[in-house]
Amino acid sequence: MIFFAASAANQNDLAANEAQMCDAGEIHLVNGGAEFEGDLATAYKFCLTSRIASRLLIGLAQDDQIYSADELYEASMFIPWENWVTPDQTMNVTISAMRCKWLNNTNFGAVRLKDAIVDRIRQHNDDLRPTVDFKNPDVTFHLHIDRDEVKWYVDFSGRSMHQRRYRNEDVKAMMKENLAAAVLMRSNWYKSLQDGNPAALLDPFCGSGTILIEAALMAARIDPGLLHYSSFAFHNLPIHDENLFEQILEESFQKAEEEKKEIPSFIGWDIDPKAIESAKANAKMANVDHLITFVQKDFTTAEREEIPEGNNSIVTDPPYGIRLNNNESIQQLYRKIGKTCNTVFGGWDISILCGNKELLSYVDMKPNRTNSLFNGPIEAQLAHYYVFTDEEREQFIERAKQKKAERLAAPLSEGAQMAYNRLKKNLAKITPVMEERGISSYRIYDADMPEYSAAIDLYEGKFVHLTEYAPPSSIDEEAASTRLQELIDATERATEIDLDFIFIKQRKSQKGSDQYQRMASSNKFYLMKENGHRFLVNFTDYLDTGIFLDHRPVRKMIEEMAEGKRFLNLFCYTGTATVHAACGGALSTVSVDASSTYLDWAIKNMDINGFNEMNHFFYKEDCITWLKSTYDTYDLIFCDPPTFSNSKMRDMFDIQKDQKILIHQCMNHLSKDGTLIFSTNYRKFKMDEQLADQYQVEDISESTIPEDFKRNSKIHYCYTIRHRKVKPVPLDHKKTKKVVKKNAQ
Repeated sequence: MIFFAASAANQNDLAANEAQMCDAGEIHLVNGGAEFEGDLATAYKFCLTSRIASRLLIGLAQDDQIYSADELYEASMFIPWENWVTPDQTMNVTISAMRCKWLNNTNFGAVRLKDAIVDRIRQHNDDLRPTVDFKNPDVTFHLHIDRDEVKWYVDFSGRSMHQRRYRNEDVKAMMKENLAAAVLMRSNWYKSLQDGNPAALLDPFCGSGTILIEAALMAARIDPGLLHYSSFAFHNLPIHDENLFEQILEESFQKAEEEKKEIPSFIGWDIDPKAIESAKANAKMANVDHLITFVQKDFTTAEREEIPEGNNSIVTDPPYGIRLNNNESIQQLYRKIGKTCNTVFGGWDISILCGNKELLSYVDMKPNRTNSLFNGPIEAQLAHYYVFTDEEREQFIERAKQKKAERLAAPLSEGAQMAYNRLKKNLAKITPVMEERGISSYRIYDADMPEYSAAIDLYEGKFVHLTEYAPPSSIDEEAASTRLQELIDATERATEIDLDFIFIKQRKSQKGSDQYQRMASSNKFYLMKENGHRFLVNFTDYLDTGIFLDHRPVRKMIEEMAEGKRFLNLFCYTGTATVHAACGGALSTVSVDASSTYLDWAIKNMDINGFNEMNHFFYKEDCITWLKSTYDTYDLIFCDPPTFSNSKMRDMFDIQKDQKILIHQCMNHLSKDGTLIFSTNYRKFKMDEQLADQYQVEDISESTIPEDFKRNSKIHYCYTIRHRKVKPVPLDHKKTKKVVKKNAQ
């Protein structure tokens, strides 16, 4: 017979391995599971032993040329349904369909199959037919449709095989038993079990105990089907061989009763006492309570004296905020998880399942590998780590120091030496100026040499942000890569900053939604200072760091102008200008941006500078749309739009073409004596002459470009725009009389 073992996404290889262990043949991985050939003995073994599959079906027929519901009915009439269900039994039909143009309603497909089954059985049983039972049928048939290909099955296992029936069904537990088994099978703990030297296993967020119970069942060689062997659907099928099943069942029991060479320690911690009580009850139902120790404990307070000695394992599924609203507490929890693992669990293998992949970045450990699994509808990432011992870390540090010393002792290439000389010259010139002005983050290189086209910024004397300008297609790729490496080598030597803190990116033309895409998901932020204020910067996740260093004088000017003013920051990005306005004594601030990520960043920047009162407002909306929909006026407006932009709420924005619309909208919200500061990084920008005629426009670009950017005078353009003052014109009474007389005539 041909069988189909249904499994969750990215777990079909595990189901296939289980089929192989049951002596199956012709095993194939397919969407949603694994197909294999086997006899009744194979099927019985699979139902009893599979920890991964959710259902086992027998393939009855297949047709890849079904083009309508009527053809489905006609083809179904050829299948001998009377061999599988009698008029005295109850039946049900289930269906799954994908990419099928001729079936708009899956229920209708199930009805057509049910009609065919009933009509066929009536023909062979004197008009008698089985009854449909949706809840507890004797026999269930399944129909799977993919485009025009149809497969018919009979359900061999019955209800979902993941239900081991050791858990209290009233307790809502997100993790299914077969997902817990899959997590374990992907972990290094399972490898230690297979190697015959099983490691101790700790789940510090054990919840209802599912991971530990599944692990204990594996170690004790208790097949999960033994917990409910009498409930399989095959007991109602005519092909069932009770004697054969009893024989295979006895083999399973004997395997579980054999003396085990070594059973590892299983430990469950949870901060919730109710979870611990639930886990204990579930373990008892699964007959493994004597193998697991459950303790109420906060993992983040763990100490080395409390854990088993040796190189052991953690496999866990911590909370990830799906049901919690406080993101800050969840992020803090993951930081503490990483800190605890690093300080207490040296030498341990750790596997963490998380339904929010970004949270794993807060663990602050680099995974050796990851797996993608599905926790119901949620795509989760299973990250595997190894925590180095103190001795191993010391060895790594020593090796790293040795490699760095060897690298720095090696002579630079001719090109790298040339770049090094230029960087040292720039640093000697610009660093004293910056230090005198109290500036700790500044540009030290900007494509000074055509061969090394990049911008290099130094942050707080600790970090380097090196952005390579994408080389033209005419440049050989290998040559470009060599030059970049030479520039990196020169930067490390000149700045004396370790390579781990030199962050490299490539800047290329960004269009459409690409300009807003993340480059990574480290979520690692650092603090920098400017004008006495603090800002969060990120060197890895986005093309820019969160602050435009060339706008440093503009932000200082905003701070000096803001006292007692109503301030509006359009395209606010991370709110650095808003912070300066608030520090300058602004009466109120409003920050608008279409990105929720940048708005959250702006709120954090305001918060770390002490501005979280009610008079600071943040709006997630397209700025042009927002300007058209509001009527408030402001005394000071800062507008620094992107050169090009897409928005779901309007057509593409082009700063050169659309400047009039944007500036007119800004001026509609500017008070009579207010000032609009308008800035753009578009190097070919030209202010529209009509705007210069209508408003009082002053080009202040030169005074807003800081000393460290002087080598690139077109880094940005900046203007102050004000309403023109209307002066009364004195009347010439003689001329007025003449005009009146002429008009009268």
